[in-house]
Amino acid sequence: MRQGLISRLLNALNIRSTTLDLRTAVLLIVGMTGLITVGLVVLEDYGFIDAFYTAAITISTVGFGEVAPLSQGGRVFMSVMIIFNVGIVAYALAAFSYYVIEGKLFEQMDHNRRKARVNALSGHTILCGFGRYGKEIARHLIEHGKEFVIIDEKERKVVDPEFEEFDLIYIIGDATHDEILEEAGLSRASGLITALDDDSDNLFIVLSAKDLNPNARIISRSQTARSRQKMMKAGASHVIMPEQIGGFFMATLISKPGAVEFFSYVTNEMDSDIGFEEILYKQLPAKLRGLPIMELGLRNNSGVNIIGHRKGNGRYVVNPGPDASLAAGESFIVVGSQPQILALREYLDI
Repeated sequence: MRQGLISRLLNALNIRSTTLDLRTAVLLIVGMTGLITVGLVVLEDYGFIDAFYTAAITISTVGFGEVAPLSQGGRVFMSVMIIFNVGIVAYALAAFSYYVIEGKLFEQMDHNRRKARVNALSGHTILCGFGRYGKEIARHLIEHGKEFVIIDEKERKVVDPEFEEFDLIYIIGDATHDEILEEAGLSRASGLITALDDDSDNLFIVLSAKDLNPNARIISRSQTARSRQKMMKAGASHVIMPEQIGGFFMATLISKPGAVEFFSYVTNEMDSDIGFEEILYKQLPAKLRGLPIMELGLRNNSGVNIIGHRKGNGRYVVNPGPDASLAAGESFIVVGSQPQILALREYLDI
């Protein structure tokens, strides 16, 4: 009821929320305190402490007596200050009441907390869009322990009870705006995923992200093959067409059900403990660089198997032979259980 009363009062006084600014109120109070202090020092020859004390009790309206008798000029000065002070105190109380009761103060505090968390991140992923696909992406990023920042225009979509325990980092805004991407720390991010419903928005984000951070891995969702081609030309590292993948998956369940079920198993869709890892050339210790697979000791020291060799031209060699070795810009794809993946990371110190 109090909230409604104050809202009606503010409307009756035609005071907009943008007018009630806490910083302005603080500046007015500090300015009034300084003016009274200086005025009393000059007009009444008060010491600084006495003048500041008189200013404080005047601003606070506590009604204490004068420190020393005032001259005629001092009384006129203080009378004017008291009249102005009534307006300043009223403004400060209205601003504080609005920010507290309307939730603006706590909203700003929460925004500052999230901004500080974003600023502390480096090498994270930016997820644009928190719809059906965005939430599925978030689940997998959480499962793999990846740090990420969500950008969405609607806070109600991000504040989902399903993710409440994870205290997600998010920014409310339009991801097609460069300043929002910069606020999410794109310059420090290692990757960006845009999963918006509109292909034109996704294309715009790809263009902006490639310009702001050319080194980031950019993954985009697309609904049409035409849009996919444009996104690849714009600089996307990968473009995913969910409908195409879903259709292929369902058709393959008819022709090769066992293969699909095994793929679902190893990609953790059926609660398996199997995981994949990519080993980059630069992640290998200096003593292991350039060595063939048979001499790397990955299987002996961790139990993982190398199932793919990504060449410098982007093409893959499946099940590389024991003589295969990594060159700069290349990587191995390995598969193993979660304990084996952890042992691999410990062995390579990555």
